[in-house]
Amino acid sequence: ERGTKVKSDGEGGAAGKKRRAPEDSRQGERRRGPSRTQHRKVPVPPHRMTPLKQSWMELYEPVVKQLKLQIRMNVKSRAVELKTSVHTEDAGALQKGAEFVKAFLLGFAIKDALAILRLDELFIETFEVNDVKTLNGDHQSRAVGRIAGKDGKTKYTIENATKTRIVLADTKVHILGSFQNIRMAREAIVSLILGTPPGKIYARLKVVAARLNERF
Repeated sequence: ERGTKVKSDGEGGAAGKKRRAPEDSRQGERRRGPSRTQHRKVPVPPHRMTPLKQSWMELYEPVVKQLKLQIRMNVKSRAVELKTSVHTEDAGALQKGAEFVKAFLLGFAIKDALAILRLDELFIETFEVNDVKTLNGDHQSRAVGRIAGKDGKTKYTIENATKTRIVLADTKVHILGSFQNIRMAREAIVSLILGTPPGKIYARLKVVAARLNERF
């Protein structure tokens, strides 16, 4: 009877150890990162292969030093390959690394793409001009021109007011920022595509910028 009592009351017995094991292993996994090697492949668009080669070390160092990932450029398959290592600590490192590389390959400057490694709430949204309004030929070119503005003024104004970064790649628009800021930038861009005069957009953006500055 005494033996039975010790077994039922003893928190340090075999049963107690079994109950605590999953928690301990999860804590260990968070500290050490993923236990199995994980891979991610980011395709390189043909027109971005040369810039990739020129800026390789600027991409390589933060991925290896900050995220503790392994990275290589596969010229044959035209892709950047990333994988976790025994030194990877953050379980989300592989996703962050892939997003960082993807941002550069979409045309964002490395200094802007680096923000993805520092901040968790940054995203990239991509849409086509024709997703907003079906345009052909010169009409499409003019719509893209309205987004950029003379000497890039309109694009810079939207970026500064909404705290985003924008890349115009042919008829595609890529926006880097937080979810809410991307939404505000997209609204401005959609209005320009639909033909709203830039002056009206600037007036709206002043209000947006004032709101954002009050919040921070």
